[in-house]
Amino acid sequence: MTTLGAIIRPQLPPERIRSLVQLADQAGLEEVWLWEDCFLEGGISTAAAALAWTENVRVGVGLLPVPLRNVAIAAMEVASLQRMFPGRVRFGVGHGVQEWMGQVGARVESPVTLLREYVEALRALLRGEKVSVQGRYVRLDDVQLGWPPQGDVEVLVGAVGPRTVRLSGEVADGTILSEVTLADGVRSAVQLLAEGRAQRGRDGEHAVVSYLLAATGDGAHDRLRAEIEGKGLGDVPGLGVAGDAEAVAEAVRRLVDAGAGTVVLEPTGDEPDPEGFLRFVAEEVRPLVP
Repeated sequence: MTTLGAIIRPQLPPERIRSLVQLADQAGLEEVWLWEDCFLEGGISTAAAALAWTENVRVGVGLLPVPLRNVAIAAMEVASLQRMFPGRVRFGVGHGVQEWMGQVGARVESPVTLLREYVEALRALLRGEKVSVQGRYVRLDDVQLGWPPQGDVEVLVGAVGPRTVRLSGEVADGTILSEVTLADGVRSAVQLLAEGRAQRGRDGEHAVVSYLLAATGDGAHDRLRAEIEGKGLGDVPGLGVAGDAEAVAEAVRRLVDAGAGTVVLEPTGDEPDPEGFLRFVAEEVRPLVP
């Protein structure tokens, strides 16, 4: 069965999150996702609060930018959340927007090298191992979590370009594909992920999470067009979906047919009714997605 979720965009002030995640929980939505976009809201702090305010909904964080967070700190944060809220946390890491990384003095010469070193160290720490590594960027000396997670922890990697997608197959447990990845792009990504996993001799499942930009209600098509053009993606045909529940569900099904196991609906940054959007996903779109 497809997992369906929705993003609570960080364009909303943090004080709005409580009522929104509680609404999602009460409506039976499976997942809500939060973003750690610079310089808006912290991913771990908002996720911890969202989990504490709810009972059942899973909370995803996409993404934690690896240049901003020492890998040991990230492991401590994730392990704490997993122990306090077992089975309800999903998180991803990624390069971070390079312009933002430059603004805070954290931009690195080789983001791919950093991501590889980081994910490998993070997964080892979350397995409870004592880790020593002297990489180009990640350096640890006999570091071991005092409170490692109880059970396996899924580490997702946010990826757009083919090199990072393939790397995710090599080192991660799953991949988050952004809203710019259409169905054909998901198919290509699934192939690259398989190649990366085969190269490392990895078997088992690899989770694929796809974001889908969506708008509904009055002015939906205009809001979607403005969002796409604002992202500088006006020349990408077929990006996003605007319309009623059936139109959105059909777009979800296309991503699922291409290989996505989780589809997370992303409202426009100027969504006029965030509460209504969550209800729409949970009550109208969910019944149409197998």
